[in-house]
Formats: sequence, C-alpha cells, structure tokens
Amino acid sequence: MIRAFRKLIEDQIRSANARGQLSGLEGEGKPLPDRTGQELVDPGLAAGLGVMAEAGVVPEEFTLKKELDAARAEYATLTDPEERRAAMARIADLELRWGMARDARKSFFR
Repeated sequence: MIRAFRKLIEDQIRSANARGQLSGLEGEGKPLPDRTGQELVDPGLAAGLGVMAEAGVVPEEFTLKKELDAARAEYATLTDPEERRAAMARIADLELRWGMARDARKSFFR
C-alpha cells in the first residue's frame, strides 16, 4: 500500500514537472527550511500541518498548549493562596481541553 502510494506521488511529481508546473515556485533555488526534530513526526501529519500553516490556520491543540504554558508561567509568579487556587483550576481545565484536542487529532489522523 505504501509503495503504491509512493509511486503515485512520484508519478504526479514527474507529470507536473514535465508540464512545467514545478518551475517558478516560491522558494525555488533556495535551501529547504531547517526542520530539525521533525524526523520523528508522522509525514502525513507534517504535510497536513504544513498546509494549515500556509493557510494561516492554527489547530486548537497548539493554541491550547500556548495558553497552558502561559497559565503555568503565571501560576509560578503568584503568592496569594486564593489566586493560586484559581490559577490551578484554570491549568487543570486547559490540560483537560489540550489533552482532548490532542487525542482528537491523533484519532483523526489514524
């Protein structure tokens, strides 16, 4: 299955190249961007996230992760017990929502 899919992709690339559709593209002649650390990312997921990034779309999972990191950083600065309790409740809520979004993405890409 994977071999057939790979062949289909290579055939599509050869066909597009023969029609001249791969000339004059943005970034042509420039080095590829550094993608260090992405070698462990599923290629299908990476492609999907790349398309979303080019369209300016940020998956909810990533937005929630940023909010969670910010909430944790804020919690570390608090000294008032009541504020710390409220911040911890927010962190718990964000962790739950982030985990659900992450699990939904993983099940969607299976």
